[in-house]
Amino acid sequence: MRFHDKFKYSFCLTSLILSTSTITGCNSGQELKSQVSIDGAAVGFPISLAVAEEYQKVKADAKVSVASSGTGGGFSKFCNGDIDIVGASRTIRNEEIAKCKSKNIEFVELPIGLDGVAVIANPKNKFAQCLTIKEMNTIWSAKSDGKILTWNQVNPKFPKLPLKLYAPASDTGTFDYLTQAVTGKAKNGRTDYTPSHNQNLLVQGVSGDESALGYVGISYYIQNQEKLNLVAIENLKGECKKPVPLDNVLKNTYTPLSRPLFIYVSKISLDNKPVVKEFVDFYLENSWKWVDGAGYVALPDEAYVKVKQKFAAGETGTKFQKAKPGEPITNFI
Repeated sequence: MRFHDKFKYSFCLTSLILSTSTITGCNSGQELKSQVSIDGAAVGFPISLAVAEEYQKVKADAKVSVASSGTGGGFSKFCNGDIDIVGASRTIRNEEIAKCKSKNIEFVELPIGLDGVAVIANPKNKFAQCLTIKEMNTIWSAKSDGKILTWNQVNPKFPKLPLKLYAPASDTGTFDYLTQAVTGKAKNGRTDYTPSHNQNLLVQGVSGDESALGYVGISYYIQNQEKLNLVAIENLKGECKKPVPLDNVLKNTYTPLSRPLFIYVSKISLDNKPVVKEFVDFYLENSWKWVDGAGYVALPDEAYVKVKQKFAAGETGTKFQKAKPGEPITNFI
């Protein structure tokens, strides 16, 4: 079974588990204490799903539900106390920290892998081989809304073709991360594009439109690379780099569009539900096995050691808000 097929099957299975949990809402307190709930980013979702499935094999009585409502949706539930763990493709925002604080929810921030945001064009596009951050800003900035509508407005050397844009929805971590990276300001993205929470639909849109441009998590490009042109991005050293080969992500040469993926764990859940700590221990010990297979990049070995030490110490709060593109991930664990 190919990974993509397994992903579709597993997602349906997980949705069924979640629906059952919703129906049986009269669970006793003891039953609830034996359950672990995860929600959040579509990017990184396959890792959490694979870990949960493996955990339930070694601990048959475990009940782990994994869902994907986007990073923003996951943080909303997490900071409301509705879930134990949120998967995130960006760092937690100040307003989310404030909401968590209002509910007395502290959190442990744990990077689990690396991802590169893949900028994709139609295979027939032969001119957009490498885009600068300035050109990416021209394309995606809010000030371009309704104004930058053709390729030659981005670069006069490009043809005068309609610029059709496809990207994750504005409440996703991928949208937030790319917008911050290319415009220098959060929530500064244009709105006149075709959005979707399903990044496979974005792939379909770009692959079916000769003048299209979009961006997705790297795993979605890898699964569909025969349908797409992977666009290089000029990094901070002036080099045109792509997120493939994946070493470009690991070595921080694909900047500023390389990013860590996270899970945030509720301190309340850790204190009151021993199963949550057991599951996260298992997660940190085993998740690297599925990171590469899911189309992401494993952390450096020393980073995994530091992440485990951080979790064992119960260190709460965020350090990654201060991280800048190109800085070693180990500086912020």
